[in-house]
Amino acid sequence: MRVLVVGAGGVGAAIARAAAESEVLEFVAVADVDLERAAAAVDRCADARFVARELDASKAAAISELATHERIDVVLNACDPRLNPSIFAAAFDADCHYIDMAMTLSEPHPERPYEEPGQMLGAEQFAVSDRWSERGRLALVGMGVEPGLSDVFARYAADHLFGAIDEIGVRDGSDLVITGYDFAPTFSVWTTIEECLNPPLVWEHDRGWFTTPPFSEPETFVFPEGIGPIECVNVEHEEVLLIPRWVSCRRVTFKYGLGDEFIEVLRVLDKTGLASTKPVRVRGVDVSPRDLVAAVLPNPATLGDRMQGRTCAGTWVKGTGSDGRAREVYLYHISDNAETMARHGAQAVVWQTAINPVVALELLATNVWQGVGVLGPEAFDAVPFLDRLRERGEEWHVDER
Repeated sequence: MRVLVVGAGGVGAAIARAAAESEVLEFVAVADVDLERAAAAVDRCADARFVARELDASKAAAISELATHERIDVVLNACDPRLNPSIFAAAFDADCHYIDMAMTLSEPHPERPYEEPGQMLGAEQFAVSDRWSERGRLALVGMGVEPGLSDVFARYAADHLFGAIDEIGVRDGSDLVITGYDFAPTFSVWTTIEECLNPPLVWEHDRGWFTTPPFSEPETFVFPEGIGPIECVNVEHEEVLLIPRWVSCRRVTFKYGLGDEFIEVLRVLDKTGLASTKPVRVRGVDVSPRDLVAAVLPNPATLGDRMQGRTCAGTWVKGTGSDGRAREVYLYHISDNAETMARHGAQAVVWQTAINPVVALELLATNVWQGVGVLGPEAFDAVPFLDRLRERGEEWHVDER
C-alpha cells in the first residue's frame, strides 16, 4: 500500500512515526505546506520508504496531481477539518481511498441552534457516499481516537458484550498538567474552539438528532486507573452522528472533561469575538481572530516535554448484557505522556490520536477490513482492530461498572 499523509503537524508527524513501525506499507509520502516540517517528520522515521513533499492542502488539484504522480492508494488527511473538502475531493479525483480523523464541519441551525441541527458534521461527505461506492473506493471517516477508537469500542460492545444497548456515551478526561503555561490546549486550538463552542449534538432513538447549548448537561464521571472523578459536559462530536448509523441503541452522547477554567476561557473567546473565523481588517490586513488565538498559544505538538500525566479516551455503555442481566461498562484506552514521549517522541494526546488511523491502514492493506462508500469505524469488525492495537503495545480495557 502506498500512502499520502497530508499534514505534518503534531498528529501527521506522529502518524509517520507509527507508520514507520509497520511492515505492510510500501511507500509513505508526508506532505505539508511547510516542506521543512514535512522533512523533519520524515527524518525522524529514518526509513527509506518515506519521502517529504511540499503541498498546499487547500488546493484539491495539487493534492490529486501529487497522489497520481506517486501512485497513491490511500490519502490520509492529517489536517484540521476546515481543509477536509479539498483533501476529500482530491482523493476521489485521484481514484484513491481516503481516511480522516475529523469530518467536514457543521453549520448551526439559523433560527434554533440549541434545539435543532443545521448542517451536521460530515453531511457533505455522506451526501456523496454513493459516488464512492460506484467507484469501488472507501472513505473511512472519523478514524482517530475520538472519533475512531471510541466508535470501535461501541461496535465491540454491541457485538460481544450486550444483547441490547440503552445508551452509549463517549467520555474523555485526563489528569494532564502542563508546566509553564497558564492556558495551553493539548490538541489543535482551532479544532478545540470549533467543537467546544458549536451546539453539541445528542441522538435518541425516538427523537433523532437534536442540539443543546454548549457545555450542557454536566455530570461527574469517574475515570479509571486513578484519574478519578471529572466533570464532563456536552461537546459537538462525530461519534453522535456515526454510532447510530451502525450500532443499535437508544441514546448516544459525547461529553468531555474540560474543567471550569478551560470553559471560562472559551466563553471569553466567544463573547469577545476571538473565536470567530470571519476575517477582520487590522491595519490593512485581513486576520481571522481564531487564527490569531491559535498563533499566540503554544503548538500542542511541542508540549510533550512540559506535560505530565495521562489522557483517557473511552466509551461508556449501558444496557442488557448477553446473559440478560443489566450491565454497564466503560471500554477505554489510556495514554501516558511519559511513556509516549519515551517510546515514540510524541506527546500523549497526539500519539493516542495518531496510532488509530495507522492500525486502520494496516487492516485495509491486508484486506482484513474491506468496504466501499463513506463509512465510519463502526461499519467494520472491531476485533481485528483491537487485537492489532494490543500487538502494537497499546492496551485497552473493559471496566465493569
